Amino acid sequence: MKASNFTLPSTNQTNFSLKDTLGKYVVLYFYPKDDTPGCTIETNDFNKLLSKFKKLDCEIYGISKDSIKSHHKFRDKYKIKFDLLADEELKVLKKYKVWGKKKFMGREFMGTNRTTFLIDKKGKIIKIWENVKVKDHAKEVLETLKDISK
Repeated sequence: MKASNFTLPSTNQTNFSLKDTLGKYVVLYFYPKDDTPGCTIETNDFNKLLSKFKKLDCEIYGISKDSIKSHHKFRDKYKIKFDLLADEELKVLKKYKVWGKKKFMGREFMGTNRTTFLIDKKGKIIKIWENVKVKDHAKEVLETLKDISK
């Protein structure tokens, strides 16, 4: 399945377009909120493994509905070395079907379902992880990429 193109504001001061990444592997991980426990673990784990992803010709992008200002604070606090994308209007979250009903402590609400997409060099989605458990997730994505890129 082809990954839908989109353009979003990025922490690198430009607009990011998925179509500009053709020729590289891409990890798009959707997460609920900057600087919350699970999201911080997941982001830091991808950050720690970034050089290994780059060796496999892979870029990593985190996407949430937080603002660019919020992303900058989060990025600076944890010294994140990859770009975070802001989807405040939920356009991409909905396009990738990661925005939906969630339950927490008996309450139902709309939110981002933690999901990761691995996209190949031709822009095709080759693997989707849904309802991600953050522990060792980045490592699992890296192992999958290693197997695919052999």
